[in-house]
Amino acid sequence: MLRSLRDKKHREALGLYAVEGEKAVTELLAAGHPFERIYATGAWTGRRTHELSDSEMARASHFPTPSPVLAVGRIRREPIAPGELDRGLTLALDGVQDPGNVGTILRIADWFGIDRVLLGEGCADLHSQKVIQASMGSFARVRAFEAPLARALAGVGVPVIGCALEGRDVHALPAISAAVIVVGSEGRGLSEGVMGLVSWTVTIPRHGAAESLNAAVAAAIVCDNIRRAG
Repeated sequence: MLRSLRDKKHREALGLYAVEGEKAVTELLAAGHPFERIYATGAWTGRRTHELSDSEMARASHFPTPSPVLAVGRIRREPIAPGELDRGLTLALDGVQDPGNVGTILRIADWFGIDRVLLGEGCADLHSQKVIQASMGSFARVRAFEAPLARALAGVGVPVIGCALEGRDVHALPAISAAVIVVGSEGRGLSEGVMGLVSWTVTIPRHGAAESLNAAVAAAIVCDNIRRAG
């Protein structure tokens, strides 16, 4: 069962996800994250609920080189409450497929005190091992939701700011206390359905020849400018 949690279909079927690695598990425990069970070998000095031999961990591990600890959590999805997106700042992800980027964006939201992250269709699975590890513990601290973006953003009462190659200079943003900032995928940008709901777009001025910015890097720059403007 533990090894099967590498795959999203099995995570969904079982309602469970796995986090492997001393650093990732330690960070989440320090943040007060609840786990259903913690499997560990004798090399793990932290809390455990079930001990495995080295050979058992090797069979359960998601890594080529097994870690001494693997924790299992229950998938809990909180629905978006009415008016939730009208309060404070939301980072919305439109088709950000790379799990490293999604995890890093959770970390960025944590750093800048963004109120929530909203994952739309086509995004990497929030409960994948790579997303959780890239978040560096922020998975436990940032409120994250999964919902179709076009439906979630329809009728919101705050500006919906899209990140695009053309738009207002992000360095000239006014003070904003409540908004939804939408970051699209590097390959195609914002989807057509979401673009139709955007109040205005912002761009990070380009001074070189790169075609685009990494989605997480773009999110960090926009968040920094919003916080400095405020």
